[in-house]
Amino acid sequence: MLNLVWLIPAFPLAGFLLNTLFGRKLSEPKSGVLATLMTAASFVVTVGVYFDLLSRTTEERHSVFTLFSWLPVGSLKVDMALLADPLSITMALFITGIGSLIHLYAIGYMHGDPKFPKFFMYLNLFVFSMLMLVLGENLLVTFLGWEGVGACSYFLISFWHTRDSAATAGKKAFVTNRVGDWGMMTAMFLAFSSVGTLSYAGINAAASSNHLAAVTATGIAMMLFVGACGKSAQLPLYLWLPDAMEGPTPVSALIHAATMVTSGVFLLTRMSPVLHAAYPWSGTVIASVGAATALFAATVAVAQTDIKKVLAYSTVSQLGFMFLAIGSGAYVAAIFHMITHAFFKALLFLGSGSVIHGMHHEQDMRKMGALRKVMPITGFTFIIGWLAIAGVPPFAGFWSKDEILLFAFANNRFLWLVGVVTALLTAYYMTRQVIMVFYGEARWNDHAEDHGAHGDHTPHESPWMMVTPLVVLAGLAIVGGAMQLPFTHSTKFLEHWLEPIVHHSERDIAGTWADNNKWLLLVFAVVIASAGIAASIAVYAKGKARAIEPQILADGWRYDSTISTFMGGPGRKAFDGISAFDAKIVDGAVVGVGHEVRALSGILRKAQTGLVRSYAVIIGLGAVVMLAWFLLRGVL
Repeated sequence: MLNLVWLIPAFPLAGFLLNTLFGRKLSEPKSGVLATLMTAASFVVTVGVYFDLLSRTTEERHSVFTLFSWLPVGSLKVDMALLADPLSITMALFITGIGSLIHLYAIGYMHGDPKFPKFFMYLNLFVFSMLMLVLGENLLVTFLGWEGVGACSYFLISFWHTRDSAATAGKKAFVTNRVGDWGMMTAMFLAFSSVGTLSYAGINAAASSNHLAAVTATGIAMMLFVGACGKSAQLPLYLWLPDAMEGPTPVSALIHAATMVTSGVFLLTRMSPVLHAAYPWSGTVIASVGAATALFAATVAVAQTDIKKVLAYSTVSQLGFMFLAIGSGAYVAAIFHMITHAFFKALLFLGSGSVIHGMHHEQDMRKMGALRKVMPITGFTFIIGWLAIAGVPPFAGFWSKDEILLFAFANNRFLWLVGVVTALLTAYYMTRQVIMVFYGEARWNDHAEDHGAHGDHTPHESPWMMVTPLVVLAGLAIVGGAMQLPFTHSTKFLEHWLEPIVHHSERDIAGTWADNNKWLLLVFAVVIASAGIAASIAVYAKGKARAIEPQILADGWRYDSTISTFMGGPGRKAFDGISAFDAKIVDGAVVGVGHEVRALSGILRKAQTGLVRSYAVIIGLGAVVMLAWFLLRGVL
């Protein structure tokens, strides 16, 4: 099966091409079915490759499939090659698996949309780009997918571009990610100039064998981190992700759960030997930014009223947990939380889309309530997602989040405390969302006029194509934690599976207080989650305390608006000044030199009369002068 690894990205690419050529003829729902089948076929191949790798010894779980020589330019030799190893196949499994469920869901969600075939064309291209990103054997192939998901995010976020907010959100995502792309490209330049290759194997081998200077490794690591901050929405580049909610809900689920935002975490894990060879303070920087992002986004989510905005800021916060793990040297924990997050966050986003569909496109949670009675499947599955993200055992999020906190405790007690506070807030705001949407009094009839005066506006359950993925994802959110249980060494399956990738750089906490008392930390985590849930119930269900939702939190600490004001005011003037300097000074100097040369040549041109007799006289005079020079020099 390893020889068929090229089929994993080939199927979504084929779906994209077929929908591009024949999408209009196929129309709805055939174009959606085609796209779904292509992604599902990719998942089937990925499962086959996974079992092939699993049947091999740890040392043999690595295979490179070269398609062709891409850039044989001097010393720069880059192959279009795919790498099948435990990390890339783990990523491909949930990209294609959850991607297939999202495609199926989208067939029902996008029903009746005039651009139905184009939507699925973009979805398949998105999945293809993400697969190239994670399967790339070298940084340049990864960068091809990196830019592909960036372009697709623009297409999909601004899919309903007739709305100004959607068009603006798409542009914001595209521009913000260019900052991260600068970091990614700079890292590639540093790697090639110092090691002479862009292959992951070559760069990581140089780092592992101490052939990469610490200062160079730190430079590469920090530039990769800048790129990761762009794609994975960390401070200060997170601001594009909440606005990505302007796209259709399947897009939100695909971007936030299974694809684009996981790119940065994947890249840093793939380059973990370089991070290990860097100066120790680089890990502290990564962990600190992750912890700060997690806490920042959690505080903002507390006051959001849009059902998707709560989940958007929740995603930013959970990604912060993953970066806290990366900076703490806990790469397995980061991947573990990435996988479980993909399960429950896809479930929550698709569940929110089902609510929006059932509520006739209403997204304000203040106009919902008691929906579990009229949308029982959506309500039941959404509650499972809530318990998973809140960190309630035995759901998947409990095991992965608290493994991160375990490593954070061993690495930096202050950052662990930030993570604990964030976990408390996560349980609080997610309970708030569940109560406002599925419990309490039904408030949809109070706002029926917002949808027009005709028809019945009672919410309804979504069709089977939308609820089936919810049921599957709910099951994964329940049992997903079983892949990495802390009971014994033999129950840590994911750790054994990823060992060939991270064994050199994974932090060992054996013998520390955290490792010896991990059960106490787990119990404390349960208490924290329970406290957050209880506090939210007391405020929003029992009414025993007034909700604290200051406007500054609803406005995201005014960070986004401040950036927009700066860019539209002083920033724009500064850019205009740079443009004027370029036009008048830089270009002016070049043009000025040209003008001076032209003026001088105009003067010299006057001596060129074109008359042969004049030239003959000049030659004669020149000959006389030369003869006189030689004669007089001899005399003198």
